[in-house]
Amino acid sequence: MTNSDNPDDLTDVIGAIPYRMALAGGWIDQPFVSRHNPRPPGSMVVVGLEPVHWFMERAGMATGTRKIARQLWPDGVPAGDRLQLARQLYAAENRGKADPSGSQDMIGLIYPGVNRLDFDADHDGGVFPVHVESHNDPATAAWLEQVLHIVPVAPRPPGYDPLGQQNLDPQWIERLGQSGKDCFDAIVARDAAGLGAAMNECSACWDAILPDTLSHPTLELDLLALLAQYQSRYVGAMYSGCGGGYLYVVSREPVPGGFAPHIRLSDAAP
Repeated sequence: MTNSDNPDDLTDVIGAIPYRMALAGGWIDQPFVSRHNPRPPGSMVVVGLEPVHWFMERAGMATGTRKIARQLWPDGVPAGDRLQLARQLYAAENRGKADPSGSQDMIGLIYPGVNRLDFDADHDGGVFPVHVESHNDPATAAWLEQVLHIVPVAPRPPGYDPLGQQNLDPQWIERLGQSGKDCFDAIVARDAAGLGAAMNECSACWDAILPDTLSHPTLELDLLALLAQYQSRYVGAMYSGCGGGYLYVVSREPVPGGFAPHIRLSDAAP
């Protein structure tokens, strides 16, 4: 059956490249952050998503990187060494850029399952992880699809810049990297409370280290107030990226307006 023969398959329109979720620890993949970590490596978590529906642009879902990947690989992510593919995609997107995007975008699109990326500024300039720990257990993926809810909020507005204020305090950066480790461990253990706590901790770290990620003059919505409401009502919550995008909410019960992720799994070797 071709894609066009299947009314449920949108890849003819949105492409076959996966999406990705970035959970706790985000920003630790940037060398300007990780170089201040007193106890490297610090970690973050990315989760591969099946391209079963379209995600908003400028909403923390690596859609810019995904556009480059579609140009490189129109038929989807090719077989091969996944980290080398991530390096190829990183080079294609960041060629000539003064402020390159982090490699977690590329790795998140290419690696299936739940992945902990460990970053040390002394390894490869801090650009690529010193280690990737992957978890592709179907039961864990099914659990995560049940407890993690995606709530649309709004894309980043024009003129938005998350890097205007930088408070690169080593203690907060260590906590940021630890939130990624705690997030991965909670997912593997299928611990909703631990997952929510890691996401809440990551949000607190973002607000301390890079406050414009959650509060900026171009943002019409009070992201901090909205986040606080969800964190008070549910096990935990965090935004999909800087400036809003989507809210990831941990809850054992349905969340109004939320939908479940469709996690991409593979048992094949890289």
